[in-house]
Amino acid sequence: MMENLSMFGMMEDAQAQMEVSQSGNLDVVKMKFSGVETMSWQDLFSGFDTLYAITYSSGIDFVYRLLDLFVEAEIIFGCDEVISYSLQEVMAYQCKMVERIRETASKTKLNLVSRIDQGTLRLYVAHSVLSHEKIYLLSAADGRKRVIMGSANLSYAAFGGRQRENICYMDDEDAYNWYWECYCQLRDESTDQIAKESLLFADDGENLEKLPIAKTVQIKKALVLQPLEEAREEVRFALDVKNLTAKLAPSVPKPDKKGKLLLSPEKIKTIRRQVAVNKTKEKELQSEYPELEVFPDESVARLNGTDLDLHPEQEEVAKDVQLFLSYMAGYEKFHGDVVGMQRRYFEFANWFFCSPFMACMRDMAVRYNQNLLPYPVFGLVYGQSKAGKTSFLETLLKMMIGQKPKLSAPDFTRSGIEKLKHTVKGAPIIVDDLTNSRFNQHAIETIKNDDFGVAEGLLHYPAVVISANEDVKAVAPEVIRRTVICRVQAGLTNTEVMRSSVVRTVQREIGTAFYREYLRRMMTIVADLLEEIKDDASESAPDILAASSQVLLDIFSECAGSDLPAYVRPLTLEDYFSEKVTGRYVMETIRNAWQTSRSSFEISERANELRYNAGATWEADRILKELPETLEPHKSRDWIVINLEEAREFFDIPFKKSWIDRIRKR
Repeated sequence: MMENLSMFGMMEDAQAQMEVSQSGNLDVVKMKFSGVETMSWQDLFSGFDTLYAITYSSGIDFVYRLLDLFVEAEIIFGCDEVISYSLQEVMAYQCKMVERIRETASKTKLNLVSRIDQGTLRLYVAHSVLSHEKIYLLSAADGRKRVIMGSANLSYAAFGGRQRENICYMDDEDAYNWYWECYCQLRDESTDQIAKESLLFADDGENLEKLPIAKTVQIKKALVLQPLEEAREEVRFALDVKNLTAKLAPSVPKPDKKGKLLLSPEKIKTIRRQVAVNKTKEKELQSEYPELEVFPDESVARLNGTDLDLHPEQEEVAKDVQLFLSYMAGYEKFHGDVVGMQRRYFEFANWFFCSPFMACMRDMAVRYNQNLLPYPVFGLVYGQSKAGKTSFLETLLKMMIGQKPKLSAPDFTRSGIEKLKHTVKGAPIIVDDLTNSRFNQHAIETIKNDDFGVAEGLLHYPAVVISANEDVKAVAPEVIRRTVICRVQAGLTNTEVMRSSVVRTVQREIGTAFYREYLRRMMTIVADLLEEIKDDASESAPDILAASSQVLLDIFSECAGSDLPAYVRPLTLEDYFSEKVTGRYVMETIRNAWQTSRSSFEISERANELRYNAGATWEADRILKELPETLEPHKSRDWIVINLEEAREFFDIPFKKSWIDRIRKR
């Protein structure tokens, strides 16, 4: 198997080992060429008792076969895929590496735990950058020493003669001692040991305390991780390659059943033509769904590749503000909760306007192990019909980019929307008039898996806004905490809709001056927020929604004076995601029922329970979805059962038995 394996030894002035010292100088091992040998990997490694190895991408099967040759072994695993060594990268790598070691050992019936227990095997994984050369240190009981180094990782591909490798060895004690010091330094400063507990517990995210890095922290009480700032260029390059690979994939023919792909000049031409067709389709999409890119560090915003003028005339800004206020004043003619409707719409507009910044905020949050939930990229506007939902969203988009594209509901699928998000940049994608069945079928899974763009490091992907009518009865908790929700309970009659001309007038006359002014002011603020995310000492996530609302308030005050409508107000994350906000509709339901139908309630002071008969199982299900966990809610047929004391505080109702109830009990 190994007849063609070339061995290079003692090459004078060849680079075999280079370590960067703190001064920036290199430690270069000087070697001398003495010949080439042809041998198998067994010949290369056999005849020794102890192995110390550093390897990157490795074939675990090969590693296990190699272990059989040694009485004692110690292996450090690195990973080329870990580029910046952020905490999330290290944890993900260690989790998958341990899982791979465990599963392969099980298949090969190798008892790793037994060898670890006996002290004849020690395995380590990196938590910071290792040297990229591969080192294998071999020693025997009779004092013989061997150093193997070069480009080969511990895999069949490398040591099985399947690919060209630069493999060198030295049977030299001085060389062994020098490399041994390098090895020990790397092991002690850059790795975590895999304990037997890590191999005994499958890790699905619930046993992260069993990871090697967690064990190191438990022993040392503290561990400092320093992500590689200089790795950003490499990270960006790697992500660019992955993104381009994904774009080229639809144009490339599939391999045959054996996995082989025969390329010919004709196939290359076919691929080129298909790439051109796909680019044309992408341009068509881009013309319909524009690219809005924001660069806070540079204070630059681009629309379709052209820099926007972020210093608009004050008169134009004031005109846009007055048109927006006139548009919002039009809701005063609606029937229902008009005040609540204006407040909800302003809250939604605030998020809508700052949504192009969410991608870069989420990217920075991931890099510094912060929560993504404060930076939502989904919005839902739903409620009764004729509430002006569609025209409201169109108006907001017109203010941002000067046009109002939207996606029809039948075209909405999870795969379709993710493909569109790769094409559209910045400006929100509006999905209009989604039905309840389609919302449950496609939207919920799309929203729950809201990590789009995170792995790729994308900085300009759009938010997705869904409008739906009242047949969307309830929103599940896992959707609520990831989505800015605007539920409206006001509307017009058919004839009033026909007569209204406010929408047409505003959409015809309103421009983008206000939004360009907004972008200019937000740029500096967002740049500061991005720096704040990096601060480990910060006790809370930077509130971009609060910053945005203050910018809106400042612009509106300058353009329309201090006598602004009550709905124009400072906002915080609490106005979007506090339990009393997300549970607003269920609060109204319970309060109204308590006022009009006390017989629907049963109160048990002894059991500390409040029971409410919703009247139907589906209604009980809807209410249960929107109740906060602090109420300890559960359902029994049509009845909702919640903690009485918590309910009194949450609903702000005393929930006391009336004297009539007491008489009935007697």
